[in-house]
Amino acid sequence: MESQKERPVAAIIGVGPGLGAALARRFAEGYAVALVARSRDYLNGLASEITGAGGRALAVAADLASQEEIAAAFRRINDELGPVEILVYNAAMRPVGRLMETTPNTFENTWRVSVFGAFLCAQAVVPGMLERGHGTILFTGATAGIKPFPTSAAFGPAKFALRGLAQVMARDLGPRRIHVAYINIDGAIDTPFIRQRFPSLQDEDLLRPSAIAETYWHLAHQDQSAWTQELDVRPFKEKF
Repeated sequence: MESQKERPVAAIIGVGPGLGAALARRFAEGYAVALVARSRDYLNGLASEITGAGGRALAVAADLASQEEIAAAFRRINDELGPVEILVYNAAMRPVGRLMETTPNTFENTWRVSVFGAFLCAQAVVPGMLERGHGTILFTGATAGIKPFPTSAAFGPAKFALRGLAQVMARDLGPRRIHVAYINIDGAIDTPFIRQRFPSLQDEDLLRPSAIAETYWHLAHQDQSAWTQELDVRPFKEKF
């Protein structure tokens, strides 16, 4: 059995107590995981949990709207864990507001975290993937990237841009053996915040984070003869 130091590296970008944590736990079963987000305390706690369960995890606090902090984060990941084999970009801001309710600052920051950060993270890992001849990049999308609500004046355009980036990269990098996929999360994810905000929702109305993470794991390990570029996940009751 391979030692922890020999494990390939998966970088999970945008790690919170919902989907991000589920992705970290799932990929920690086969990879050394880099956990990147702004909340240092939360990352340290999750990294300790993964390490205590026999995995290997590195907590890296970074502002995903900052080019300098993203560059520093990947230098540390490369130095302490090794080259990134799988990049999962799960970071996003989700402000609610119509056009005239959305400030320019909110619009720009949503774009920076949701897609500019993804662009920078991809640029940090793709050269190494090309050199090794393989790699996987997965982007967390949302319904707003396909069919936004009127109150998604900042979030919708950002997710549209992320989806466009994923398609550009898939066409560019797929023929060079780098798998790029966009996952449309079509529905509410089961988190304490959602439970509190929408108390009438039942278990079957919500996407379980661990179930979504299982889909990401499958995408990351697809045979190259049958890659998926775009995939929807939703509860069986969700209208679409």
